[in-house]
Amino acid sequence: MNWTPLHLHSHYSLLDGLSKPDQIASRCSKLGFTSCALTDHGTISGAVSFSKSCRSKNIKPILGCEFYLSPDARLKSPENRSLSHLCVLSKNKKGWHNLIEAVSRSNDEELFYYRPRIDLQTLGDYADGNLIAFSGHLGSDMANAIFTDYKSAYNQDTEEEVKKFVDPNWVENVTKMAYTYMDVFGKDNFLIEVQCIDQENSPAAKLVAQGMRYISKKLRIPTVATADSHYPTKQDSGDHMLLLCSSMKTTLRKIRSKLNNNEEVGFSGFMKSSNFHIPSLEEIQAVNTEAEIANAMLVSDMCEDYDILGKPMLPEFKCPEEYNEEQYLRELCRQGWSKLLKTSGKVNLEEAKALYADRVQKELKVISDAKLSGYFLIVRDIVNNVRSNGWIPGPGRGSAAGCLISYLVGITHVDPIEYGLIFERFYNSGRNTKDHVSLPDIDIDVPASKRDEVIDYIREKYGHSKVSQMVTFGRLQGRSALKEVLRMNEACGFDEMNSITKSLPPEQEISDQLASMDSPSVIQWTLMNQPDSLRDYCRLNDDGSLEGDYSKLFEQAMRLEGTFKSQGKHAAGVVISSNNLNEVCPMVRDKTNTDKIAGLEMNDLESMGHVKFDVLGISLLDKVMGIRDDLEQQDD
Repeated sequence: MNWTPLHLHSHYSLLDGLSKPDQIASRCSKLGFTSCALTDHGTISGAVSFSKSCRSKNIKPILGCEFYLSPDARLKSPENRSLSHLCVLSKNKKGWHNLIEAVSRSNDEELFYYRPRIDLQTLGDYADGNLIAFSGHLGSDMANAIFTDYKSAYNQDTEEEVKKFVDPNWVENVTKMAYTYMDVFGKDNFLIEVQCIDQENSPAAKLVAQGMRYISKKLRIPTVATADSHYPTKQDSGDHMLLLCSSMKTTLRKIRSKLNNNEEVGFSGFMKSSNFHIPSLEEIQAVNTEAEIANAMLVSDMCEDYDILGKPMLPEFKCPEEYNEEQYLRELCRQGWSKLLKTSGKVNLEEAKALYADRVQKELKVISDAKLSGYFLIVRDIVNNVRSNGWIPGPGRGSAAGCLISYLVGITHVDPIEYGLIFERFYNSGRNTKDHVSLPDIDIDVPASKRDEVIDYIREKYGHSKVSQMVTFGRLQGRSALKEVLRMNEACGFDEMNSITKSLPPEQEISDQLASMDSPSVIQWTLMNQPDSLRDYCRLNDDGSLEGDYSKLFEQAMRLEGTFKSQGKHAAGVVISSNNLNEVCPMVRDKTNTDKIAGLEMNDLESMGHVKFDVLGISLLDKVMGIRDDLEQQDD
């Protein structure tokens, strides 16, 4: 017998889940699980990273979401802020796209209210037999329906106290709800969730499990054993508690004081228990029946092993009628050869001519083989639009200046042959495989004051529904991780905290050295390379252990490095798709306005085949334009 986790959260459930995707995969592999589901709260932003991590360990990824449900998601009022939870899994690729559309819908201005939320009727619009749902854990509609006041019931310390809140009509209430779910998802696609992993600490959970089993038997709906996993192992519960304190903007000492005084605290279940880990089969067998465990594997078998990754899906670039994209790029290179190389005399000598010709042919072949001609045409068009408006684009930055084609077609103003720049530093076809084609990375520098207008041009050209900016996640790393741990533990005053963390270098300054570490850690790097700066607080021993007054805090901060804490909008990235984005990529609310942005980070978007372009607003270009305009006015 085996089991599969079907109710699990990663750190994409911001300040609620702790587990990173690779930690989830490693834990499942160690426990011998052959599949695992991801059901983050209101988001599927972790799907790509989770899928990659699972596949690296020969584990089948099951993609899902724990939706925030509202009785009427369109009603925005303080009285309608309470939300229940429902776990939904995609059975196949069609179900995955349904999940994308449902998550995107929950982020619409019409429904979003503090959180992405959706009502069951609207969610049902995306349930066409390709989604699986289960309900029954604390916080779900079916569990809540057992009680007259479920919040109070969940906080009671004994079964006798919990029973005082049981609704006399609970069987009728839960039965009606179960039938509703079967109507929405289909009789064979709905199961009753029995979550007993923390019943020793939660009498409400134990009573709810009994109720769910009764309803299952009465209605002949299968039960399924789940856990509610927010961190990899029991030992990680302390780190998870710190995240929750950060979410509530309080400290560990204050939370512990309230718990000792039996005062109500947020996330009380998590605060009192270490059972919200990824449990072993033996742990599940101790609290769930064989049938419930077997049904978890049944659900896993119902979910196909499909791949959400893909090759680049470039939008078609409209070329002059007589050309396709590849032909048009070659023609532009010919024009650039005449304009930039012949006119300047750079190819007058046969040796120079051969050098440039060989370089052009080599680059064109690499680009043609990767089917990326359209990428260069799109970038050239954006740069030309900047120039046509009288604005100044950047001349070329980073490795992109090593591409001769970019120079010939006018994307950059740097001749890579003249300066000995290498094409392979810009684009290395050796990284491409049969199933994956890497994308070039050309930074399009534009005046900061004109960036929004440039993006508007891209939207008009390729379609508003196919162009979007993208999400990025703020991580606890180095200084921020250590500062968070010191603050949550009230270890020292503000000035001393700043003094300690100031010793840590910014991550970008040592990125190359971090990349060579097995577990990249700014804190560990500092202890290894600049030990004197932190000697009064923590020291790294030869065996890798830490010692010093703050060693335990440093250890915790190092464990938390890389954990997501916040969500924002990427400063430069713009995705241009050949499809409507809300059908192929989760679209999430931009916190700065009512717009929506692509809900995957840039590397994950590219892994799915969506093409990302970096449009950077550079203030220096505004200043250069201002000087140019002043000089032109003086000439007049």
